[in-house]
Amino acid sequence: MIFLQYGQIDVVDGAFVLIDKTGIRTHIPVGSVACIMLEPGTRVSHAAIKLASTVGTLLVWVGEAGVRLYAAGQPGGARSDRLLYQAKLALDEDLRLKVVRKMFELRFGEAAPSRRSVDQLRGIEGSRVRSTYKMLAKEYGVKWYGRRYDPKDWEAGDVVNQCISAATACLYGITEAAVLAAGYAPAIGFIHTGKPLSFVYDVADIVKFEAVVPKAFEIAARVPTYPDREVRLACRDIFRTTHLLARLIPLIEEVLAAGEIEPPPPPSDAQPIAIPEPESLGDAGHRSS
Repeated sequence: MIFLQYGQIDVVDGAFVLIDKTGIRTHIPVGSVACIMLEPGTRVSHAAIKLASTVGTLLVWVGEAGVRLYAAGQPGGARSDRLLYQAKLALDEDLRLKVVRKMFELRFGEAAPSRRSVDQLRGIEGSRVRSTYKMLAKEYGVKWYGRRYDPKDWEAGDVVNQCISAATACLYGITEAAVLAAGYAPAIGFIHTGKPLSFVYDVADIVKFEAVVPKAFEIAARVPTYPDREVRLACRDIFRTTHLLARLIPLIEEVLAAGEIEPPPPPSDAQPIAIPEPESLGDAGHRSS
């Protein structure tokens, strides 16, 4: 997977290229790339969309470093077996519980308590999350009255809740991009259910207390004038420096593998996708993660 920014994406002489403001063309090997993230500052032609669809490369329109996901194109080479695999795990209560237990283990660094249902594990998780919020508030010297926010009224929340909401929104953006790029359905969740992004919430919750939520408390402690902007920029930098997207797809596969049924094989002609360092792709407005 690669990120592209600051340029016109087009097809020139049959090649998929990024053309920067100076006219320099950077060739993108679209046929060997699973997913292209289009960051702000990009324009894409009809010919480029057609070629990406033909070779089965997913195009996703995101904010900087994936802090928002605005839209995703349909990958022309998508197969249904990964969706069916995910659905089978979610619909079988025993398999679902195995996946939820794995999520618990990865999130808290210990095995989930035995003989607990999904609902009971959800309750244990909620209690630990509330304790973690209190601990972070104490660590950063922030007054904490609980996780209180109104999605329809941004100003109703206090600064720390605004910062947390902004941070998790950024994390959900890059996580949804990873779920789509891996060929799974954002709506088919295991802990969370009944929401368009249930699986996104499941995966994001595993990693959110590693960096983005502590950063939200750190920023809230400064009482910024524009908390959502500061958090968004901080998350952008975290995603780039930690290469979070490169971690998320293997994490998704690890979680689903806990269901102990055979995952769908890759296409017979699939090649490993290298995720290069940013500097390795040149300076023509081409960014990778």
